Amino acid sequence: MVRAGLNSERLARAGAELADEVGFEHVTVSALARRFDVKVASLYSHVKNSHDLKTRIAMIALAEMADRAADALAGRAGKDALSALGNVYRDYAREHPGRYAASQFRLDPESAVASAGPRHSQMTRALLRGYDLTEPDQTHAVRLIGSVFHGYVSLELAGSFSHSAPDPDVTWSRALDALDALLRNWPAQKS
Repeated sequence: MVRAGLNSERLARAGAELADEVGFEHVTVSALARRFDVKVASLYSHVKNSHDLKTRIAMIALAEMADRAADALAGRAGKDALSALGNVYRDYAREHPGRYAASQFRLDPESAVASAGPRHSQMTRALLRGYDLTEPDQTHAVRLIGSVFHGYVSLELAGSFSHSAPDPDVTWSRALDALDALLRNWPAQKS
């Protein structure tokens, strides 16, 4: 028997909490059923399968990060905006490692369009206005920024910087300085 109050939203939120506790890769419908002390079959009226559950968790994570990014970017431009956006991703990953991993989950095209993913891209493009880039360089820069932010954060979460000096915070600051310098001096495309 399904417990009163269980619905797809509540299950997705509980799945997001579980992801932060045990890791996104360990989130399944079975694990969620154990959390609510119900039979697995009773959850299938709310989520189709583990992939559907993970998609819902990814949607939550992307929306939470986009909301934080929008707040952090308000009134900022140039390096200040670049640093604010990077710090949102880094802080979110530290606070919610499972949800952060969920934000990297590959979504089907329909879910991707319905997610907050496009908001992330729009905010990154908005901060690039301060760097005066045109297409296709703007798209290249969006991809570069995402690669630097997500690459650094993923390596840091994996403990890659824990065993050597300098402190990862110093490297993060220097990486933001270098990224800002690159964006201000974007190389001209060779013919």
